[in-house]
Amino acid sequence: MNRSPDNQQLFQIKAALFLICLLPFSRLLWAAWTGNFGDEPVEFVQRWTGSWTFNLLLATLCISPLRGLTQLHWLLRLRRMLGLFTFFYASLHFLSFIGFDHGFSLDEIAKDVLKRPFVLVGFAAFLLLVPLAATSNQWAIRRLGGRKWQELHRNIYLIGILASIHYFWLSKFSALLWPLAYSIALALLLAWRIQERRRKAIPIPKVETAKPLKFFKKKPD
Repeated sequence: MNRSPDNQQLFQIKAALFLICLLPFSRLLWAAWTGNFGDEPVEFVQRWTGSWTFNLLLATLCISPLRGLTQLHWLLRLRRMLGLFTFFYASLHFLSFIGFDHGFSLDEIAKDVLKRPFVLVGFAAFLLLVPLAATSNQWAIRRLGGRKWQELHRNIYLIGILASIHYFWLSKFSALLWPLAYSIALALLLAWRIQERRRKAIPIPKVETAKPLKFFKKKPD
């Protein structure tokens, strides 16, 4: 039987996970401090933040299957942190695009969207991620209600699909291995989710209680 960690142990697990999720950001800070961004600094920042956005998105989606396989229900208490870090790196990715690439110029951004439509797909994924991050708290769950909150947060799968399209579209033909690997991982997680929804939708048949057998007939008065 799996034993759930106590509050102190869970705090330590969350603290460790928090520090692990900060490691990619620490790499950016170190690169900024040393000036070690490589030959293409803008491309490095965008690819680094984009890759870690997708990594953490997949990690967030893995929580429910892992909980189902291991029956470690406390894993669900790590999902919010992973989701918020996903939004954090997505925000860095978005800011690096509009800031480093275009200097926050709306005209330049609009021209780039028309020239490279994969930017529009990535922007749509980011916009869908914003309400998920904004409602990742107990107040929003109480305000929306459990069912509406769950329906809203199922958009994470749509976000994953858009992110896969974005990744495929921006990659060269000779470098499609990683986008393909990410897409396969997302497809497996989505297939698990669909299977779970179908399983839960199957009604449980009612078991009728057997009527007691009468061995003796009542004699007439």
